[in-house]
Amino acid sequence: MKNSVYWLLFIGYCLLTACTAETHVKKGDQFYAIGEYYDAAAEYKKAYSRTKTKDKEKRGQRAWKMSECYRRINYTAKAIGGYQNAIRYGYPDSMAYLYLGQLQQKNGDYKSAAKSYNAFLEKVPGDTLAMNGLKGCELAPEWKGQFSLYSIKKEPILTSRRSDFCPALLGDDSDMLYFTTTRNDATGNEISGVTGTKSADIFFSRKDDKDKWGQPEPAEGELNSEYEEGACCFSPDGKTMYLTRCTYDSDYPRYAEIYTSARSDASWSKPQLLAISKDTLSSFAHPAISPDGYWLYFTSDMPGGQGGYDIWRIALTEHGMGGVENVGYPINTPGDEMFPTFRPNGDFYFSSNGHVGMGGLDIIKATQDSLGVWTLENLKPPMNSSGDDFGMTFEGLHNRGFFSTNRGDARGWDHILRFEHPEVIQTVKGWVYEKDGYELPEGLVYMVGDDGTYLKLSVRGDGSFEQEVKPKVNYIFLGTCKGYLNHKEELSVDTSSVSKEYTLQFPLASIENPVLIRNIFYEFDSAELLEASCLALDSLVDLLNENPNVTIELAAHCDYRGADEYNERLSQRRAESVVNYLMEHGIDSLRLTPVGYGEKRPKIVTRRIAATYDFLTEGDTLTEAFILKFEDEEKQEICNALNRRTEFKVLRTTYKLFEPPTPKEPSEETPEATKEQEENTEEQDEKEPVN
Repeated sequence: MKNSVYWLLFIGYCLLTACTAETHVKKGDQFYAIGEYYDAAAEYKKAYSRTKTKDKEKRGQRAWKMSECYRRINYTAKAIGGYQNAIRYGYPDSMAYLYLGQLQQKNGDYKSAAKSYNAFLEKVPGDTLAMNGLKGCELAPEWKGQFSLYSIKKEPILTSRRSDFCPALLGDDSDMLYFTTTRNDATGNEISGVTGTKSADIFFSRKDDKDKWGQPEPAEGELNSEYEEGACCFSPDGKTMYLTRCTYDSDYPRYAEIYTSARSDASWSKPQLLAISKDTLSSFAHPAISPDGYWLYFTSDMPGGQGGYDIWRIALTEHGMGGVENVGYPINTPGDEMFPTFRPNGDFYFSSNGHVGMGGLDIIKATQDSLGVWTLENLKPPMNSSGDDFGMTFEGLHNRGFFSTNRGDARGWDHILRFEHPEVIQTVKGWVYEKDGYELPEGLVYMVGDDGTYLKLSVRGDGSFEQEVKPKVNYIFLGTCKGYLNHKEELSVDTSSVSKEYTLQFPLASIENPVLIRNIFYEFDSAELLEASCLALDSLVDLLNENPNVTIELAAHCDYRGADEYNERLSQRRAESVVNYLMEHGIDSLRLTPVGYGEKRPKIVTRRIAATYDFLTEGDTLTEAFILKFEDEEKQEICNALNRRTEFKVLRTTYKLFEPPTPKEPSEETPEATKEQEENTEEQDEKEPVN
């Protein structure tokens, strides 16, 4: 009887254990189906531990499922153990050898990884991923011993006890750093079933005047939510953020999607979904905008790719988005290509576990020649390691910035490192602004080089732009903005062996408002121009030559002192003096109208003048009555000096714009007459230069 009781208890225990194991498998399958790999792994682990050693088939199945979860959440050591157990218990899927080899390589165990790759190749001969992995195991020790110009270091203030990854620099001086983090300060109190940490948020840090990064804090505005906010990037003007978001639904799988958010000052609006495709069963993540702003690159596992995650792109136009394109071979492989990013000079970077590399995700640089042929370069150590290396961002045009890596972290959590690669780089920095006014952030600069360069450069919020230039190339830059005349600058780049920055100014004259001509000087009580005026007048000649279809009114003004008629005559003669100078320098008289206003049109205070003189307010009109209200004679004299001015105003922008060229008539003139006609033609050409 006693033995029977023990036997019944034993059978009951076995049944209970089997039932409990199956329950954990079911729960694990439910979590796995919706992408909650952390919670699924915990259930599979319980099921595995409750499965008899003799039940090899189930032990193998549960070890496989457990390791599949660990692999996806970067628990590398646990995933390796899981795949080894799956193989030991005879799990039939040969992919266990490939995944084991990839994880062993990621763990820096190249000898074991090579054995696993070879075991897989015996079952699947010629597999690209295994062949590349095997090659990487061979080259990695060699690469570690090679010298590199890259240097890396930690930025302690950006490092937390959780994951920090995908940095993205923003600001005219790259003084704001945005990144994704699962640190404890992230939104909400729930622990993610995907990662076992808090859902990721986007934080940012600002650089101070001493070039030090401040304490990271959540991005301002409505950017973050209870969902996962991931990798982000910015439009060239910095006004739009593109970000990855994974929403949560307890009944459906999680699929990453790309959202946009608009910036107002330092605050970001509530993200809006960017509908790239009607495909609801694929992920869309890791956005990157091309430097010209015309293309959105991203990562997706949608059908039609090379396998795994591929890099795709879609055109951004004034009329919406174009069709989706796979960037194809040689960038994409049967593995995963992710985290695309651009250096502002056009160099393209991405991370891959499908190309020959150190292990995990390696950063690869891709350059394209004039024929569209790609050349790929693995950045090697110290930029790459046996772990995951990804998510680069660049500080302006320089080859320095930040990237993320999980190297050396047993939990698989990511951290942000600074990198720098010294190089000789020559750049041009320019500012587009209103003549005698403020910056023009709507400006556009055309850049043309005698090497075939043709670029359209958008300007930043402060009206500036920055672009790399090449040695021994001559460039022409044309600054433009709607409502303003064009301004041209020329630049010849030397062969300097050190880094150098050229600076250019693009003061644009308004078409609608009078434009002050600074530094025009006359003899006292006379219309005779002083020699010191030549520089300003020559600039006006250049401006009119650059805008050959423009006619202007040239206006001279006086202050209120003196008789009205006398002031009008004096200002008229002064305006005519300026016009005569312009005509003597080749400007057609039909384009010039001199007017002397005397004191009839007192100066209206602009925002720039109000910022210079705190006793004046924008919109004040400097009439005699207004000026005499000031008891301070110095303030009165400042106002009088502002009234004494020479200005021009655009009258027309269509001068000779629609006139057809005059055909040459046959002539029987003597050679002497022909010669004289040619000389006259040359003289006329000098007067009417073509832009």
